[in-house]
Amino acid sequence: MDTASAGPGLRERKKARTRALIQEHALRLFEEQGYARTTVEQIAEAAEVSPSTFFRYFPTKEDTVAHNTFTLAFLNALRAQSPGADLFETIRRAVHDAAEGFDELSWTQERRRQQLVLAVPDLRGASVEQLMLLASALRDEVAMRAGRDRDDFEVHTFTGAVLGVFAAVVAGAPHTTARNYADLVDHGLTHLRSGVPL
Repeated sequence: MDTASAGPGLRERKKARTRALIQEHALRLFEEQGYARTTVEQIAEAAEVSPSTFFRYFPTKEDTVAHNTFTLAFLNALRAQSPGADLFETIRRAVHDAAEGFDELSWTQERRRQQLVLAVPDLRGASVEQLMLLASALRDEVAMRAGRDRDDFEVHTFTGAVLGVFAAVVAGAPHTTARNYADLVDHGLTHLRSGVPL
């Protein structure tokens, strides 16, 4: 029974490693020769996989940059938080829990990905789609924890304001570590909670 349950975990870890390897080579090639001049075939060759394997992990070239492991870690951490706690504190704890799962190398790759999104207009479409998925998932969680409907306008505005804090940290602090990213989010959430005075 233990062996059976360990099998899928091992497969998932192998898939995660392959996905990370493809993304790493994609980011490197985009930085070295430009996004537009880099082909799927070049990325696949650098990662030592076939183009068909590439497409099993990433439907398009853009998705190698849109793929965001931190968002998934944050949402998983958020769903694991105890119910009934203050929403700001719940989100703050989830960000810290997610950040603790990133070593320096993983976080450096995440920041490279973020910087490419900010620098290359062609990448923004796929990243906006990922942002909308995050917004929807966060709105569901906020609504559930607040005992409100997900289409409640105040749930929308709260969710949008929190996403604004995340975006401000990404755009305004390009050299963060995972730890000080979480600390900057703390600062932003505290500022938001206080009414955003200037």
